[in-house]
Amino acid sequence: MESLDRTETSRISMPPPLRPGDKVRFVSPASSPDRDRVQKHAEILKGWGLSVDFGEHVFRKWNYLAGTDEERLSDLNAALRDPGVGAIFATRGGKGSYRIADQLDFEAARRNPKFVIDFSDITALHLSLLRHCHQVGIHGAFSIGPNEDGVSPYTHDSLRQALMATEDIIIAGRPEEPTSRLTTDGVAKGRLIGGNLDMVATSAGWALPDLHGEILLLEAIGLYPGQVDRQMTMLRKAGHLDGLTGVAIGQFTDFEFDRPYSVIDILREHLTALNVPILGGLPLGHGDRPASALIGAVAELDARAGTLVIRRGKA
Repeated sequence: MESLDRTETSRISMPPPLRPGDKVRFVSPASSPDRDRVQKHAEILKGWGLSVDFGEHVFRKWNYLAGTDEERLSDLNAALRDPGVGAIFATRGGKGSYRIADQLDFEAARRNPKFVIDFSDITALHLSLLRHCHQVGIHGAFSIGPNEDGVSPYTHDSLRQALMATEDIIIAGRPEEPTSRLTTDGVAKGRLIGGNLDMVATSAGWALPDLHGEILLLEAIGLYPGQVDRQMTMLRKAGHLDGLTGVAIGQFTDFEFDRPYSVIDILREHLTALNVPILGGLPLGHGDRPASALIGAVAELDARAGTLVIRRGKA
């Protein structure tokens, strides 16, 4: 199995930014989406000057999945193979991307790099594409959390910048985010790899790239503290976190932060053992007004300044 390693970082594939007139396609690699919400998101993209179409099974429902594994994989691979598609939007996360992440058409992705956009369960796709063909993805969405049904200008602008701009991305930590309490000191540089903690742990050993020399991004929603502890224990004791240069912590949503030995204490216990700079409070995840980030791109983490700078070019 081909994997990303430190000798191959120059091979990282940064898909080109989209321009007005380019076509994007919605597919559903995980759970079934809400049709009206997808249509609303499609109208936003059309307002950016993009053309929009949809995978054959995009609104299919099969138990808790958006169609069978074969149907979901067929739509995703068709989009990867189509040279007329400039980027691929997942309609939502949920559950199921991890079931097909090892069966993507990686050769098509190498021939015609394009952004795959979304987060949460879609983290499994980002990690697999990065491991097998070094392709950068976009951890982001239109809007999530309390403003999900409204308009979050910050979130929309951040997604548009990640998808269509050429300048570096700067994400500042928010003191009001509970994970800001994890911030330490120091500066780190490396590829930003990770996303949803549940998917990072699920991908370990088969889709998770080598993290030596890289910055790990983690966010989560609705897990029990014991689940976080088990996942972090496995990642750390199995050696998956060895050699990290830094850790970026996003939004941990739907947790009880005022309880004794909260998820903050659990994360601190595991992360401080790594002895690397930690920047918490980043607006990345399932919380209010999240930003978009480029998974696999070179980043610079400055814990004291509270910023994560994601570079467009190769290091």
